[in-house]
Amino acid sequence: MQTELKHTSTIVVEDKHLACNVGSGDMEVLGTPMMMALMENAAMMAVRNELADGQTTVGGFISSSHIKPTGPGHTVTATAELIAIEGRKLRFKVYASDENGLIGEGEHLRFIVDKEKFMERID
Repeated sequence: MQTELKHTSTIVVEDKHLACNVGSGDMEVLGTPMMMALMENAAMMAVRNELADGQTTVGGFISSSHIKPTGPGHTVTATAELIAIEGRKLRFKVYASDENGLIGEGEHLRFIVDKEKFMERID
């Protein structure tokens, strides 16, 4: 696997994405957890085709600003760029935008795991 892998994921903000409906606020704007989930999706997708059969990645850490609200009906894109590989640990730069520009940015760590072994850890 090489650094500089990149993917962009997109949603149109719907009621199910609003802060007032996901428990992260009481306003009808994109909830921060939903923006961060889109960032995680972009990171997962950026490396998906580079993994061996039976492997996946799981999120281990995410830190992001959320600097501008986005209302229902607007399109949000989240982009993840793989910037470092340390064994099983993958470090990404992540950022999200809507039609009017940047709405959040941060860092995300994912770990390469064997799906079967990972699921065996569930109690």
